[in-house]
Amino acid sequence: MMKTIETKLQSILDKLIDNKKVFGTSFAIKKGDFVWSGNAGNFEPNQAYFIASTTKLFTSALIFKLRHEGKLNLEDKISIYLKQEIIQNLHIFKRVDYSEQLTIKHLLAHTSGLPDYFQNKGKNGSSLEDELINGNDQFWTFEQSIERSKAMEPLFAPGIKGKAHYSDANYQLLGKIIATISGKTYAENCREFIIQALDLQNTYLYQDASDTIPKTLYYKDKPLPIHKAMTSFGADGGIVSTSVDMLKFIEAFMTGVLFPVSYISEIQVWNSIFFPMQAGIGIHLFKLPWYFNPFGTVPYFIGHSGLSGALAYYCPKKELYIVGIVNQVAYNDLSFRAMIKIALSV
Repeated sequence: MMKTIETKLQSILDKLIDNKKVFGTSFAIKKGDFVWSGNAGNFEPNQAYFIASTTKLFTSALIFKLRHEGKLNLEDKISIYLKQEIIQNLHIFKRVDYSEQLTIKHLLAHTSGLPDYFQNKGKNGSSLEDELINGNDQFWTFEQSIERSKAMEPLFAPGIKGKAHYSDANYQLLGKIIATISGKTYAENCREFIIQALDLQNTYLYQDASDTIPKTLYYKDKPLPIHKAMTSFGADGGIVSTSVDMLKFIEAFMTGVLFPVSYISEIQVWNSIFFPMQAGIGIHLFKLPWYFNPFGTVPYFIGHSGLSGALAYYCPKKELYIVGIVNQVAYNDLSFRAMIKIALSV
């Protein structure tokens, strides 16, 4: 008896669940008229989850919308929109102060050279990420994230050709710029211009640490309850959503619903950040190098992913939208393996 495509896709999710690395998963795809969503393990249908840094696509969309409305240009210096106390000592590299030279494009593309307040190590030798994984869940403010970044050494001068460094500080700053220009909070911007506009029923910015709607993250074989931290990310990683909602979002992002579709070609200027990922201007490219993909069978994808093992991508070759999560901080590469298997199955 021939397996249906739906059966094949569900089988991929079922095989992901080993209760050692993956305890729950959810994926959704759209290719032409074919739309499918599925879940396995401890994920219920339409389960809400932390999309983590996939949130950065929401932030990019809001910046592109403001650009389209003529309220900013990507080449604008961020000092136009941010208070002097934020800009002061923000980027001092090799005793040269580049703080006033930082642009919105630098932040979007991770070409600012700013350190990552979350994953880079502080003076105590540990990163904020390390602290969370070791059980020290904590709150932080925008101001604290920027102060933490200022206490670290930048990686390079802004806009050096071919250089990029992934930094959550970039998107904390973009969130503040969005709020400053609009006169509304980042949460209000997301709600009004993305969530309500697309009728996303189960998507919101996580702001209440007592909120147990989103599935608790896992680190290796144990739950990782970092609800305080998840309220603190905001524009760099605080959105909660479902695969059904995220499928609507990624299609809208790529097709001109949220901002002019012509921007999509403009923002595909790639710099390596971490293997095999490359950063564009507000989006990422996932493309396996030829030595891992000698026959070119695995297509490339553009979109974004997050530390939770969440992702949202578009595959131009297959005209396929794909979103999902493995809900695992330690092995989030498994979501990319699942994405490839799913993409090659339809």
